[in-house]
Amino acid sequence: MFRVPFLVALSLVIAFGGGIVSTLVALEATSGFGSIKIGAWDAFPESQTIEADPYAKAHRADAGKLLYGTAEGLAFTAAMDSGGQRLTGQCRYTLSGNLPPARFWTLYIADQQGNLLDDGSGRPIALNSRNLLHGPQGGVSVTLSATATPLNWLAVPPAGNFKLVLTLLDTPIAGSTGLIDITMPAIEKTDCSHA
Repeated sequence: MFRVPFLVALSLVIAFGGGIVSTLVALEATSGFGSIKIGAWDAFPESQTIEADPYAKAHRADAGKLLYGTAEGLAFTAAMDSGGQRLTGQCRYTLSGNLPPARFWTLYIADQQGNLLDDGSGRPIALNSRNLLHGPQGGVSVTLSATATPLNWLAVPPAGNFKLVLTLLDTPIAGSTGLIDITMPAIEKTDCSHA
């Protein structure tokens, strides 16, 4: 007597539960389509435009972060070094090379969701184009490590993985299709504490 309603209720729970779980898994797996990969860096130029795919729009709604217009800015993220290994606080890295042209840029250490990793210690977790010390040839050279180093240094967590987020503001590459022609700084592993 209760078998049919029980089977219908079970089918609905499986259908709705499976749909919700698969949607959450799909949203965690990607930030959308149309990514541009340059070296270790990824960007999603259309994620903040009207042409954004549904996954990018869902990420945008979930994150609640400031969005840039097409020609205002472009955010690049790197979760791997130039050798394809995941960035971890147990290793020391050097970020070096030239940055694409931009009126202003920021670089910060983030967690896997892209949120600023601030442990409240006061150690530097962000740099920008106004407070970076440039070398004699221009370009950038930044050490990423859990222990302090002279010159340009960003503090990473002593354990666990992290991401780098480089945001270029008022840059000509944000509104053009010339993204493939630019070069991004390399992220080279110099040593690891567990090796």
